[in-house]
Amino acid sequence: MTSAHDPLHYLLEGNRRYSQGTPAHPRSGPERRGEVCRGQEPFAMILSCSDSRVPPEIIFDCGLGDLFVVRTAGHTLDKVTVGSLEFALLELHIPLLIVLGHSACGAVSAAVKAWQGKHDQHGCDIDAVTDQIIPAIERAGDARGDLVTETTFAHIAGTIETLRRSRHISAAEQRGSLKIVGAFYDLSSGRVELRV
Repeated sequence: MTSAHDPLHYLLEGNRRYSQGTPAHPRSGPERRGEVCRGQEPFAMILSCSDSRVPPEIIFDCGLGDLFVVRTAGHTLDKVTVGSLEFALLELHIPLLIVLGHSACGAVSAAVKAWQGKHDQHGCDIDAVTDQIIPAIERAGDARGDLVTETTFAHIAGTIETLRRSRHISAAEQRGSLKIVGAFYDLSSGRVELRV
């Protein structure tokens, strides 16, 4: 990793290359495969949506072993998700955690429709996803912009608040050994912008 060993700057530079159509596809060949067989040393954790259009390794132009990625619909949390991030923090000592939302998120859209009464709840485990997003709709309140986008912004912030309830994540952030950042990916432009 370059960029003066600043993981966030490195990721944003990779996203700039990707969004401009000039990705470098670093550390992706046979030699790198051999290196990561011996162990992993990712420099960032990414909690992102499962959406097939938002693959973190591609949109940040990273290589094998660079990122520890946890993906759930709407970047929602449960004990396994938080535990996976705690593992990455405690065992791999990763200094950066990005909570990555994105435009036109299907999970957020479904939550907004349910909240507006435009369709019934599913009556299945999908409700566990939408139920977790509904408080962000209420936080978005009388947003002047698109409700799905504003809800996504509020949900990113809410997810970070929830992650800070983990004593391990909170302690690492307070010690200065972990930086937590919210970010938003625009499907159309390919750009990532920081939110928190």
